[in-house]
Amino acid sequence: MLKHATHTAAVVLVVLFASLTSLAQNSGADTYKAKCQMCHGAAGLGDTPAGKAMAAIPFNSTDVVKASDANLTAIIKSGKNKMPSFTGKLTDAQIKDVLTYIRTLQK
Repeated sequence: MLKHATHTAAVVLVVLFASLTSLAQNSGADTYKAKCQMCHGAAGLGDTPAGKAMAAIPFNSTDVVKASDANLTAIIKSGKNKMPSFTGKLTDAQIKDVLTYIRTLQK
């Protein structure tokens, strides 16, 4: 009986963790679509008219792939070149979720 309860609890925890991860990715995707996609494009290639005008670097470029999360977070917060700052526009949690989503676009 105890073994069955332990097994059931473990399965419930795994399902709960998987759903929370999925929610974070959806949240990041939603924020990305609302705040980033207009320049960076749906696939993160910077191939939109605004992205081309601002010379947006594709997320799959070697420099972006190799960049640390801390470095990319700083860029999102402070802006870089023609990219505006998102400090005060996105919370730290939203930035973290967007960064997690951006990493999925690099695969």
